[in-house]
Amino acid sequence: MLRSSFLFLDGIGPRTEFRLWQEGMTSWSEFVDRERVPRISAEKKAVYDHQLATAEQRLSILDAGYFASRVPSREQWRCLQDFNRNLVYLDIETTGISPRSPITVVGIFDGTRMYSLVRGLNLDIQGLSAILSRASMLVTFNGSSFDLPMIASQFPGALPNVPHADMKHALRRVGLSGGLKAVERELGIERDRRVEYMTGEDAVYLWKLWEKRGNRNALNLLLEYNAEDTRNLKRLSRYAYTNLRRMTFEKAVAAAKD
Repeated sequence: MLRSSFLFLDGIGPRTEFRLWQEGMTSWSEFVDRERVPRISAEKKAVYDHQLATAEQRLSILDAGYFASRVPSREQWRCLQDFNRNLVYLDIETTGISPRSPITVVGIFDGTRMYSLVRGLNLDIQGLSAILSRASMLVTFNGSSFDLPMIASQFPGALPNVPHADMKHALRRVGLSGGLKAVERELGIERDRRVEYMTGEDAVYLWKLWEKRGNRNALNLLLEYNAEDTRNLKRLSRYAYTNLRRMTFEKAVAAAKD
């Protein structure tokens, strides 16, 4: 999908991009190979050709930072396939919703392995940075408003400069609104019964049991709850990517054939 995107070019918006797709320019190479493009001057096309050549070179070496700073945040879901090799799913737990509320758990899932970093045990800036430094892209649920600002505040410098797809906003565009658990139920995603009906308030309570009483069972349950939040982002991102691609790119291509 990224190689079919033109929104990062100067002056190209959704309508122009949609028109380019309809006119058969469904990839960077197809745009560059055109001698002329309707409603784009020769001078402007030369600039775009250069920008696309640079983008192709950057993508060939998987320069995630290049696209993180150029692709609009709303559209960074388009990077999911191209940067899926080191894609990580991230979710945090805290003692509250205030920006100053301490982070208690950071869950990171790389598609195979689950990392659970716990305040007072193994959660520090060195360990967090070491794991996240390998990430080519981040996927969260409401991370743009909560998880990432919290991490940036409490662990400055730990977040990599990579594309970020926030599933709360991506899924809302395909008709799924509400919290993470509500969306999961809508899609038929089942959780382990022990954490099926847990909420963020329960997570705070479990943390207090661990912090104040050393209740290991409470900590284990909290980590399982966080792991479910984190791992399920993989399925949500696949659903969002498939449907957003259908609603944008595939819709334009189909319209051109009618």
